[in-house]
Amino acid sequence: MRASTACLGRPALPDRLAVLGKPPLVVFGDQDRRWRPSSAADYPAVPGAEAEMLPGAGHTPVPVEPRRTAGLLPAFADAHATGRGAP
Repeated sequence: MRASTACLGRPALPDRLAVLGKPPLVVFGDQDRRWRPSSAADYPAVPGAEAEMLPGAGHTPVPVEPRRTAGLLPAFADAHATGRGAP
């Protein structure tokens, strides 16, 4: 309970990521029951961030949908490795 309460007092995740100076690829499942999938709209506040929505996926799309998640990585990594930014 203390950890949950402490987490609620911290800044929102997009704000915590913005200060890192690295563009994140944020992957959401549109069937997530833990976090609102609509919170993907909060990530443009992070410079270079891309938020992807996986239809039919739940809260943990990375391990549950590894092929679909992996399919997002090459273009994101290439765009940021070459300094072009998001495709």
